[in-house]
Amino acid sequence: MYRTKTCGELNISNVNEEVELAGWIQKIRDLGAMVFIDLRDQFGITQIVINDEELQKQAKELTTESCIHISGKVVERSNKNTKIPTGEIEVIANEIEVLGKCKNVLPFEINTDQEVREDLRLEYRFLDLRNEKLHNNILLRSKILKTLRDKMDELGFAEIQTPILANSSPEGARDYLVPSRLNPGEFYALPQAPQQFKQLLMVSGFDKYFQIAPCFRDEDPRADRAPGEFYQLDFEMSFATQEDVFKILEEVVPYTFKKFTNWKVDEGPFVRIPYREAMEKYGIDKPDLRNPLIIQDVTKCFANSEFKAFEGKTIKAIVVPNGAEQGRKFFDKMTEFATSDEVGAKGLAWTKYEESGEITGGIAKFITEEIKEQLENEFGMTKNSSVFFIADELKTAQKIAGLVRIELGKRLELLEKDVYRFCWIVDFPMYEINDEEKLDFSHNPFSMPQGGMEALENQNPLEILAYQYDLVCNGVELASGAVRNHVPEIMYRAFEIAGYDRSVVDNKFGGMINAFKYGAPPHAGCAPGIDRTVMLLLDEPIIRDVILFPLNGKAQDLMMQAPNTVTEQQLKDLHIEIKL
Repeated sequence: MYRTKTCGELNISNVNEEVELAGWIQKIRDLGAMVFIDLRDQFGITQIVINDEELQKQAKELTTESCIHISGKVVERSNKNTKIPTGEIEVIANEIEVLGKCKNVLPFEINTDQEVREDLRLEYRFLDLRNEKLHNNILLRSKILKTLRDKMDELGFAEIQTPILANSSPEGARDYLVPSRLNPGEFYALPQAPQQFKQLLMVSGFDKYFQIAPCFRDEDPRADRAPGEFYQLDFEMSFATQEDVFKILEEVVPYTFKKFTNWKVDEGPFVRIPYREAMEKYGIDKPDLRNPLIIQDVTKCFANSEFKAFEGKTIKAIVVPNGAEQGRKFFDKMTEFATSDEVGAKGLAWTKYEESGEITGGIAKFITEEIKEQLENEFGMTKNSSVFFIADELKTAQKIAGLVRIELGKRLELLEKDVYRFCWIVDFPMYEINDEEKLDFSHNPFSMPQGGMEALENQNPLEILAYQYDLVCNGVELASGAVRNHVPEIMYRAFEIAGYDRSVVDNKFGGMINAFKYGAPPHAGCAPGIDRTVMLLLDEPIIRDVILFPLNGKAQDLMMQAPNTVTEQQLKDLHIEIKL
């Protein structure tokens, strides 16, 4: 037996007990006549005292982060440590056994506030995970998963696992492809989401499905998006509308968040914001509602303006209450931010509305009395405020204004604190013009268009809305879903508008489209991100700190050295030849 107690459970009631402990050496303190060891396991830290001369000799050869087993007697501490649960006691060691020796020189200190290069942390992730904060992140993730599973079970959902080896389909990102040895020249794809399989389950007569689903996307990393793989709570419901899906998540999400936070959590029903309204007011389809600032279109105010930079442009404005209190340096910094490569603005116009009623600074000379009155009466400019203006073509102006809004909220500390604000973004456009100037799906291609076949036949494709929705929390897209297109002819027509003929649909989605010809029920679903949920609950800025073994920014596993080369024989077996 390696242990009778953990390093986190001993207290004053255990005094005089003989115990066995096992764990890692967090710290060794040699005081000459006595040696102290802080012994750590998953559950806490216990102080070990070594006063036997022979054991001291052994202890002085130990290294931090070595794994050891000790036997000893629990005694009351004379100098108690109130910072840890075991701080009233210590263990007098009578035996020490080294279970796993650690190298003398660590690549980095485990429990320290010092910054460590991310590539070094990921290379030695097994050591990084010994860090208390990161270790606890992963343990909390486990508890969150259990909570979600229990709640979905309570709501009548059956947990079902869908295949990992699947077919390639357009889900909005690049697939990870897996060559088939038995079918030369053909490939599986790791699923970007279990989309087709969960819809097939509905056709198969399953009423409610859920899965903690691994998803694989070959895409670039962001602070809130890990490359390679991620997990989501996928669920699907038969005979369900958009409202039915909303009711489920408006119960599951607040329940889960409340269990793991002391912050205020929005109750359902959550605010609903149409996509176009979100772009107009916030410049982004995942608005942070903790930020009180909104974007307004003031183009008409400057219709007769002599300011050449505004001529022929869409003009967006952000009114900042009490913004006139900021000095010139603040406005220069905001201009520097807006014109950075990251944001891409050609400039950032601004002005102040002083308490005296005077317009000063920036483009004040172009603010006529008529424009001033319009800004006051129609757009909420008040005394002691500042106004920022972004002028460009519509989509660019929206995007830049959205980024400026976010930055103003951060720099002026306007965000409501210690609260989770949720909202639904609804009524996404079915189609958009892509980067190649071609009509394409703007979201999930399997979504039901609002108005069904009639809309597809009679409306301008860019005006067609879809039953698609995102759940957003504090500026993070937490979940995405849709009412599914379960009618074969509507699906064929939807893909035809996007440039795919029937043969392409049959080839890419033959299994699903064929199933829909055999009595498919209406169905809908959604998929909250697990990694993002944990990230939000821990208030972690980087998603990799809530993932066990994440890839780096180049989608590499530095610890396992993946991806890596393979042998010529392996390539031959797969009928693959590499040309670089």
